[in-house]
Amino acid sequence: MSARPKSSSRPAETSPSPQPGPAGVFAALGDETRLRLVAVLCVGGAVSISQLTATTDITRQAVTKHLHVLADAGLVHHVKVGRERLWQFDPQQLDEARRSLDLIAQQWDQALGRLKASLEAEET
Repeated sequence: MSARPKSSSRPAETSPSPQPGPAGVFAALGDETRLRLVAVLCVGGAVSISQLTATTDITRQAVTKHLHVLADAGLVHHVKVGRERLWQFDPQQLDEARRSLDLIAQQWDQALGRLKASLEAEET
């Protein structure tokens, strides 16, 4: 009798690969759970995983996974206090992403201004 490898009924989990800069920030914040975690961390300062899961139905393991994705994007970091890790929001990468969006908005404003000028020139 030959041994067959057991097949798993669960699909293999892959975590998103970290992306540098604004793309990584947008990818990380594209998940509603991670967005909520960032919102909590923005208000609450340094927070433990126990505190993050206390008022939700999300497991500690799921929160940990989401925090690691946010950390890979540079949005959060942890500090170790005794045996506990306290997670904090780090605004630097979000500020960089906001500057990228501001630049895109300026480029759109300029493009729309050129279109308006072009259409007005055709009317005269």
